[in-house]
Amino acid sequence: MCMGCHGISMYHSREERLNGWYQFCFSFTRKKSAKHRKLSEILANLYSVANANDAANCTSCKYLTHRRKLLSQKSSFSFLPLHPSLARFQRAMGGVPAWADLENRKKSKKTSSDSESDEDDDLLRRTGNFVTNSESLPKGILKMGICLPANQERFANGRLATVQFHPSAQVVMTAGHDRSVSLFQVDGIKNPKIQSIYLESFPIYKACFSVDGEHVIATGTHHRMFFVYDMMSGNIIPIQKVRGVEERFLRSFELSPDGSFMLVTGTSGYLHLLSMKTKELISTMKVNGRCTASAFTPDSSKVYSYSKEGEVFIWDVRSRKCLHKFEDEGSLEGKCIALSRNNQYVACGSSSGVVNLYTTDGCLKEQRPKPVKAIMNLVTSATCVAFNPTTEILAVASRETDEAVKLVHIPSYTVFSNFPVFRRKQIYLAQSMDFSPRSGYFSIANNKGKALLFRLKHYSDF
Repeated sequence: MCMGCHGISMYHSREERLNGWYQFCFSFTRKKSAKHRKLSEILANLYSVANANDAANCTSCKYLTHRRKLLSQKSSFSFLPLHPSLARFQRAMGGVPAWADLENRKKSKKTSSDSESDEDDDLLRRTGNFVTNSESLPKGILKMGICLPANQERFANGRLATVQFHPSAQVVMTAGHDRSVSLFQVDGIKNPKIQSIYLESFPIYKACFSVDGEHVIATGTHHRMFFVYDMMSGNIIPIQKVRGVEERFLRSFELSPDGSFMLVTGTSGYLHLLSMKTKELISTMKVNGRCTASAFTPDSSKVYSYSKEGEVFIWDVRSRKCLHKFEDEGSLEGKCIALSRNNQYVACGSSSGVVNLYTTDGCLKEQRPKPVKAIMNLVTSATCVAFNPTTEILAVASRETDEAVKLVHIPSYTVFSNFPVFRRKQIYLAQSMDFSPRSGYFSIANNKGKALLFRLKHYSDF
C-alpha cells in the first residue's frame, strides 16, 4: 500500500516558529527519559527539514475575527526551559529564545549537579501545585473559554472519528474518515499543526496513542488489518492479520493503562486480547450476546465488557475468567462504558439516552446494583462517555442529535448549566471526546471534521 506524509505547517514568523517548537519539543523531555528525548529530537529535525518547502497556511475567513482576538492574547500556560538534548535543533534553527535559556534561570555558582536538582525541583513544584490543590471543582457553572478548534490548521474532510490528547506532551491527535491522522500542538491560541499522515484507502474507525506516547494505533471501518505509526522512526507498520482472530473487520479496541494489552471487540460477543509488544493473540473471551463496548480498570487487572442486551461482564485479565456479571438498570441496549481514573465509578450509556453511574464496589458485589445517579439529559442514544482525570467531571454525548453533549459534576451528580450554551450551532454531532492529562482542556470531535477545543479554567495545568 502506498502511504504519504503531508508537510508540516509553518508559523507566520521565524520567532513564532522557534518559540512554538521549543515549547512543543520540551513537553517530550520533561520526564527526562531517553526515549522521550530521542522522540523530541526526531520531531525537531523532522520540522526543520520539512519546513523549508512548506507553504504558509491560510486561515478561513470565517474565523478571522475570532482568530485576531485570540492572537492578541497570551497563552495561559507557562513553560519550563528547554532541555539540552535539543542542541542540534538549536544549531539548525538559530539562537535560543530568552525564556528557553537554561543558564539564565540558574545561578552561576551552582554546579551542574545542583542545576539538575533545581530543574527537578522546578518541575515538582509545578506538578505539586496541581496535585496538592485542595480546592475542588464547584458545581453549577463551569468556568471555561472557547478556543480555536484544535485542528484549526487542518480540518478533516468528513467526520472525525477520534480526538485524543497525548499522554505526556502538549499535543492532540485527530483521525477520521478522510484517511488521515494529524498531530497538533495545543496552546489554546494557534494550535499549530505538527504533522499529518495519510493511509490510502483506509477510512479510520478509531485511533489511539500508545500508553508511552510513542505509537499511534489505527483501525479501519471495513478492514481486517490495522496500522501502527511509530513516532520514533516515522514508519507506518501494517499489521495484516492477527493469527487466531477470525473476524471480518477489526474496528473497536481498547488499550490497557499499563501498556501491555490491546483488547479488540469482535462480532458475536468475542473479545480478543492481544499483546501490545508482539501484536499477537493471547486469549479470547466471550460474552453472552453481542459486545458493544469495553473498558480496562485503571490497574489493568480487569475488563468491563458491555453487551447489547444491557449486561456488564467483569473479566480477570490474568486468568481470562468472568469474575462477575451485573445488569445495567433499565438498559434496552448497551452502547458505551467508561471507568473513572480513581476506579470509584462506572458509567454505562444505553440506547434510551440514559447514562447510569455506579460505584465499582456495587458493580462487583451485586447482580442488580442501583445507580448512584441516572443521568437523563440525553434524548437519543448515549454513544460516548468520558471521565476527566480528576474524576470531577463526566462528559456524556450522543452522536444522533446536534449539540447533544452534557458535562456532569461529580460528586453532586448535577449537570453544569452553562454547557453547551452557544449563539449558534457549534458542536453538531459529537463523535469523540477527551480531556487533557490534567484536565486543562476538553475537546469534542464532530461530524464536520473539527475538533472543538475548550479551556477549563479551574485547572491550572494542561
